[in-house]
Amino acid sequence: MDTPARAIVEKSELLDSTLRELGSVLVAYSGGTDSAYLAYAAHRALGDRMLAVIADSASLPRTELAAALAFTAEHGIPTRILATGELDNPDYQRNDSQRCFHCKDELFTQMEQAREQYGFRHLAYGMNLDDRGEFRPGQQAAALHQAVAPLVTAGLTKAEIRTLARAANLRIWDKPASACLASRVEYGRPVTRENLSQVEQAEEALHNLGFRQVRVRHHGDLARIEISRTELSRALSIDTLDAITAAMKPLGFLYVTLDTQGYRSGSMNEVLPISAIQPAVS
Repeated sequence: MDTPARAIVEKSELLDSTLRELGSVLVAYSGGTDSAYLAYAAHRALGDRMLAVIADSASLPRTELAAALAFTAEHGIPTRILATGELDNPDYQRNDSQRCFHCKDELFTQMEQAREQYGFRHLAYGMNLDDRGEFRPGQQAAALHQAVAPLVTAGLTKAEIRTLARAANLRIWDKPASACLASRVEYGRPVTRENLSQVEQAEEALHNLGFRQVRVRHHGDLARIEISRTELSRALSIDTLDAITAAMKPLGFLYVTLDTQGYRSGSMNEVLPISAIQPAVS
């Protein structure tokens, strides 16, 4: 087991003291490395005075929900599933540059109700130091609902969180990033249960072909596939390309294309005009 450098240990200690000072907290938990480590640290610091809350809707893959629940069960972390209704919100369905705001606004609204119902003092979420300055409308929703970001308070970067998670023997330490399924649907195309299901099945098919870090970007009749550059060369054979095509076509995609730039987070944002990108909340 790797031992974190002293500077990271000090940040971990600051995280623990920050969480203890909160007294009690609901943690917005998605199962990703950041929110999983925050839930783990909060449980370590607060015991049953914390609760991990998962937002469940059609935008969350079933495999991700199962993995998230398995992680908290392994570590005895109290967890509750909230069924969120962002897909019933026309502002969310419209799928413009503020889609993520409407999703997180729905989550934090429900979390506030749960906080009052169960008697918790604060809401927290897994924003890390690297997230500041990126285009993340969800941060605006978090600020609106006064959700705190303990990982930022502790000055922890994504890499440092992974280091701490690895040192704690948490299996999610190297888990690939996995944003919600709606982030795969091109802006301006309405988000529906049908196209979310298409994306979920398409990405599951790619995982079954042995690819670990993938995105299937939904452009209507066209599926634009991103595979991490470390794995991309494995896709460049006729047999593998045929297998990818055979997996995509039955899902309703008429055309299948492989993005030669490979996987990159937020590639859908590349088409947004500057005027649509609001400053991230710091």
